Amino acid sequence: VVTLSLLMYPVLRSLALQLHSAVTGSYISGTHSIAFINCLNEEIAKDIARAIMDKKLAAYVNILPKSSALYFWKGELEESTEILLLVKTRTSKIGELSNYVRSIHPFEIPEIISLPIDQGNPLYLKWIEESVPRD
Repeated sequence: VVTLSLLMYPVLRSLALQLHSAVTGSYISGTHSIAFINCLNEEIAKDIARAIMDKKLAAYVNILPKSSALYFWKGELEESTEILLLVKTRTSKIGELSNYVRSIHPFEIPEIISLPIDQGNPLYLKWIEESVPRD
């Protein structure tokens, strides 16, 4: 019984949070995420952003201007300029988003990282939820 309770705890906690959210209208921390994706240039960034939106993998994508980057690649220090995408989506879509971007991104190992959204404007977070279909 103790083992079963420990195994079921994450599922029961998730269900309790979803029920609480449905009843109170409150946001469940981590339901949505921001993904960061670096691109070589603005054209590639726009192509990837549009592809993400066409697949309904995000509600919103910011394309930020050039930034300088320093990194090690194959043992050598590299320097480049890159364009950063900020992708707002459901946390449950991060895996699918990452797989899709890897399939279309020209980098051998594209940077695709995400952070959960802890809090924010409730109306904006609800809009993200309405804009990105559930799994």
